[in-house]
Amino acid sequence: MNRSILIKRLVVIPSFVIAGLLANSCSDDFLDQPAYNVADTNSVFESLDTADMFVQGCYRGLIPTEMYYQLGAGDTVIHSAEDGTTNNSKYNICNYQYDAKTPNTVTGIYAAMYASIEKTNIAIARLSLMPAGEKRNSLLAEVKAIRAFCYYNLIRVYGDVPAVYIPLEDADPNDPNTLYPKRSPRDGIYDRVIADMQESVNDLPVSGTTTERLTKSGGNALLAKIALYAAGYSLRWDLNTGAPGTMSRRSDAARVRELYQIADNAASAVITSGTASLVQAQGGKSGFEALWYNFCQRKFPVTNTEMLWHIAEYGPNTNSAFGVYAMEGSRGGTYGSRKALQFVLPSYYLSFNQGDTRRDVSCTSYSVYFLNAGAATDTWVNAGTTFSCILAGKFRMGWCVAPQAADARNLNIPILRYSDVLLMYAETQNYLNGGPTAAGTAALMQVRTRAGIGNLQAPTGQEAFEKAIVQERKWEFAGEFTLRTDLIRMNRLASEIADTKQAMKNLSDRTGAYANTPVYRLYKFQKNAQIYGDPILQVPYIDLTNPAQIAQVQAVPTTTAGYAAYQSTLRSIATANGQTVATDDKFYPANMFQAYTSTFNGNARKAAGFTGGFNALQIGAIIYTKPTASSENGGKYPDWIEGNGDGLFYGFVPNKTELLPFASASAGHPMVDNPNLTQLPGY
Repeated sequence: MNRSILIKRLVVIPSFVIAGLLANSCSDDFLDQPAYNVADTNSVFESLDTADMFVQGCYRGLIPTEMYYQLGAGDTVIHSAEDGTTNNSKYNICNYQYDAKTPNTVTGIYAAMYASIEKTNIAIARLSLMPAGEKRNSLLAEVKAIRAFCYYNLIRVYGDVPAVYIPLEDADPNDPNTLYPKRSPRDGIYDRVIADMQESVNDLPVSGTTTERLTKSGGNALLAKIALYAAGYSLRWDLNTGAPGTMSRRSDAARVRELYQIADNAASAVITSGTASLVQAQGGKSGFEALWYNFCQRKFPVTNTEMLWHIAEYGPNTNSAFGVYAMEGSRGGTYGSRKALQFVLPSYYLSFNQGDTRRDVSCTSYSVYFLNAGAATDTWVNAGTTFSCILAGKFRMGWCVAPQAADARNLNIPILRYSDVLLMYAETQNYLNGGPTAAGTAALMQVRTRAGIGNLQAPTGQEAFEKAIVQERKWEFAGEFTLRTDLIRMNRLASEIADTKQAMKNLSDRTGAYANTPVYRLYKFQKNAQIYGDPILQVPYIDLTNPAQIAQVQAVPTTTAGYAAYQSTLRSIATANGQTVATDDKFYPANMFQAYTSTFNGNARKAAGFTGGFNALQIGAIIYTKPTASSENGGKYPDWIEGNGDGLFYGFVPNKTELLPFASASAGHPMVDNPNLTQLPGY
């Protein structure tokens, strides 16, 4: 068969691209180099220098946009800011409403991962022919780890997938498995890539000029992660019959334990290496805030001890839309007009213990608002929001460096952090020993202590300790697009979804744990400097619980004549609540259970100086325009929580939607060309 025809027909690699790099050094933006195509890959691997360039090229495209744009939500923490009336993929997929067509499926992850696998297969085959040596061995370990990462992504999204370990140019065009590869059992794929990493991870460099490339600690962290997924739960079905599946582990209990031990050993290797640590408080910032502020600022020498692996995203050739979706939104100004397309469920925002410094980093209760539309001097404020528009905060625009394009950011994509290693180690110790050990507990407590909640004691029972780890992972990794599949591998997704739905109903009714949640918040009117590198954490606010004070803030004047007296009252309330208040400070109350756009909230903002389109935010329609409380919605739950065939996680079906179906040909997947590539049962 003609090779060009083979390339066009091959299902596994929809687009055949061999990327190398014309790079001079491995700097922080080492991927910002033009790619080139090569007809004869053998020439690339005639020297270690050009082989190194090719390996650098293997890092490109490892995180397709869909991994955070769509699958970064639906994890009981991050949710789509849009609703079902817009019929968009983000909202449908975060609510587990799938079919095989747009907008109810993802179309790019499969193709992107197999394109990357092809590049790594080429590198592995050609590097294996080169003389062994420190540099050659390191490069080989690097591409084996990258290939393992690609299969990990595929399996956690689709389950059993085709296993391809030979580059296209070496494949037999007459072999039916080349043209029409079947799904392969995931356990065999996991075992293969784990074995690859076990034999080579120690060949990775102990340290490098950047953690944008894998080091030994990053490799071990990745090995621990993949081993836990291989040992964990997933939706399994009979590939021969296509019968519906169930959530289960692999049947070999001894192998499950062995995989936990592999993960334990790998995590322990990182911990004992002395090369990794959690970023601690510095420059007036908590450790968690310092980590993310400096990461957004690209001050990687500060963050590299904790950020064990992150994907380079800098410059016109590699910059992605990551961070455009997960931020606080802005209307005009230096930051431009950009919609926040994700928001944080208020049940998560309210779940943090007092003093936990992670809440106000991971969540912002403000959006950047254009104050004086059309005025000679533009002014922006950080507009305090309500419970239906708490926004993602780790990648906020003000913390970043200036973007190079309106639709892209200079944000690297975080993959593995040292806190993840500590929590994986706590998990493996708990599993292997039938309960938490001193070492495992100490690992958990390191994460809690850095967060400011070291006084929260760790449970002593095995089940309770695992549940604590689940919650700790949610507090620690919000917005890093791993929680959804972590909950699946721990067989916690269904229970966490049920608990979150009930929590949101209780919050809506202000019952149970939310019976005393303050309704009114008093925000300080605060202008935004619109400078990249602005260190703002949150808009100052006071939660009001005093009935007399609440009555005073409810009396919002509707004409400018009453604004001065009203502001005097608000300053007095702020002072009575222990705030230091200047005579020209302004405040505005918010009913947190009403929509941001409610009459009361709009009038309150106008009394503080908001003008123009004071009810409009650059946040994906439409949830921020809706209330949270049932009492503000005619005594029934707002439909973004439940109702009208909609609501949180309305498409979730246990033992079905833990995995995604392949997209049909009409939605961008060439499945119709491969009769052997079966669909997920039920689709």
